[in-house]
Amino acid sequence: MSKKSLGVAVLLLASIGLIGAQSGEVYNTGIAIKKPVFGGACKLCPWGAMGQVVKKAMKYYGYDVQTCFNCNAAASTRIVAHAEVPPSYKKDPAVSVAMAPPNAPGLGPVDFGSTAEQFLCDAYHGRGAYAKDKPMDNLRLIANIQSPWWFVVAAKAETGITDLSQVKEKKWPVRINASPNDRMVKEILAYYGLSVESITAAGGYVGSSLEDRTNFDIIMHGGALSSAPEWNVLYEVSQKFDLNYLDIPEPVIATFTKDPLMYRGYIPNGMLRGVEREIPTIVRNGTVVYTRNDVPDSFAYDVAKAMDEHQDELQWTNQNFSYNVHNVWKVCDVPLHPGAARYYKQMGYMK
Repeated sequence: MSKKSLGVAVLLLASIGLIGAQSGEVYNTGIAIKKPVFGGACKLCPWGAMGQVVKKAMKYYGYDVQTCFNCNAAASTRIVAHAEVPPSYKKDPAVSVAMAPPNAPGLGPVDFGSTAEQFLCDAYHGRGAYAKDKPMDNLRLIANIQSPWWFVVAAKAETGITDLSQVKEKKWPVRINASPNDRMVKEILAYYGLSVESITAAGGYVGSSLEDRTNFDIIMHGGALSSAPEWNVLYEVSQKFDLNYLDIPEPVIATFTKDPLMYRGYIPNGMLRGVEREIPTIVRNGTVVYTRNDVPDSFAYDVAKAMDEHQDELQWTNQNFSYNVHNVWKVCDVPLHPGAARYYKQMGYMK
């Protein structure tokens, strides 16, 4: 083979993701050979479950989607935006190896993936968890799939607490199962004249360790109907303990609903054991499938088409997913990939 021919061959291999740009590692993935890499998460998690939906749906169109099971957390969008290879494997302490296994060998750069809509919007603008990053304005939406999330505040019935104002009035040293850095937790406590510091000073504490799932008086936690390790606490404590579910004050709801990705909603009757009325709260929505602006239009079109034509795959996951033609094509102001836009316009979902 001549030097010129060899050079052309190397460029071709690199263009379809078979050879690593930096390390020289040979990959066996890439959009061009219909083996794209999907950035997902553990099989119990929303982004992991979405990865399984995408893999099954795209199989009908000749794609063999390869899944990264640890392209998760805040790094999810960075991995896609920068076309990174999957990170090295580390055992996830929250789930079994079967639920978050090592990735298959030879995975090349991640082509597309799934994340929460607020992560995609924040990464696109370089804010929130990405305030130290440059805006990842090469990110593009393919599909926004509905996946409702509620914020729940409840007290063990045995405490007699039916309103958080009682905590300050009686100066109880309460144990709160919550993330002490969560903005919602801080705002709700502040409404009642409380804080993490004042609760600690009174002999209580605010924490979210596994032990806190048993040793608590009040729980303040956001989550979906999900087996995800960060959310299954709601199922666990509602089954183990009798709870008094508390309303979130309207002024607090009004503060958060100024954010276009948060809404005023209700915890529905029967969602958790002991919920016997609609409870006003803050809700969120959206697990997105997204990519970069440099992937072929034909690929984004195929993903959008597969997700639509095989919506039935959404109902057979461990998540509460659903498809809505009115908003599948939009999320905040992140641009829709032109290939996906062509599909949604063709179907009449968007003008």
